Amino acid sequence: MATPLAGLAHVTRLEPRWLAIRTHRRSEAPKVRIAHFTDVHYRGDEQRLRELVEAINAQAPDLVVFTGDLVEESRYFASALSVLSGVRVPLFGIPGNHDHWARADFSLARRVFEGTGGRWLQDEEAMAAGGRVRIVGVDRLTSAAWKEPVPGVFNLALMHYPLWADRLPRVSDLVLAGHSHGGQVRIPFYGAVVRPHDVGPYELGWYATQAGPLYVNPGIGCLGFDVRFNCRPEVAVFDV
Repeated sequence: MATPLAGLAHVTRLEPRWLAIRTHRRSEAPKVRIAHFTDVHYRGDEQRLRELVEAINAQAPDLVVFTGDLVEESRYFASALSVLSGVRVPLFGIPGNHDHWARADFSLARRVFEGTGGRWLQDEEAMAAGGRVRIVGVDRLTSAAWKEPVPGVFNLALMHYPLWADRLPRVSDLVLAGHSHGGQVRIPFYGAVVRPHDVGPYELGWYATQAGPLYVNPGIGCLGFDVRFNCRPEVAVFDV
């Protein structure tokens, strides 16, 4: 009896809060450190979100990027943003489908993200890290969302849906996405049990796409029940 109970405790209590920090060195002589998180699905657990912000700050990034689904209900949006204002470097981000479905007030996000020195991007672009990084934030996949890469800088694309990397004709140095949650429950040698729409084959980790190298982050929160197996929540760090 103890073993099934221990397993249940692991997937419902331990692993959903067992944050992984995964670092990826993308250059032999990195000039910029970027921290990426996604899919928070904040439901009022302020302490957990503060711990996330502390973990991000501890990586000493030059900038932080977020790829959508901060909340599922608009009533949590302002309080989640209040905690995220504790990020000590410029914070850039885009909305996800749940942020849109919740009808969250994106003007609040713009104010908070700009307060960190960053930007809330909806089919817009911004320069970061003293002009060394150009960020394109893809929200609705309009023609305004994607322009020619800028030479001489690191071109970074943010999108919520991984499968959209197959619909972008231009090449980026790095594409970051979320949405998949890595499936939340992953069977060894098989992968995700369930994948949301617009994930396709890009459920977790690194992929080569026509838009450029794609990294799919399994996210922070859970959709539905707080259950994770073989799929820890993650902050990804990129040295570029």
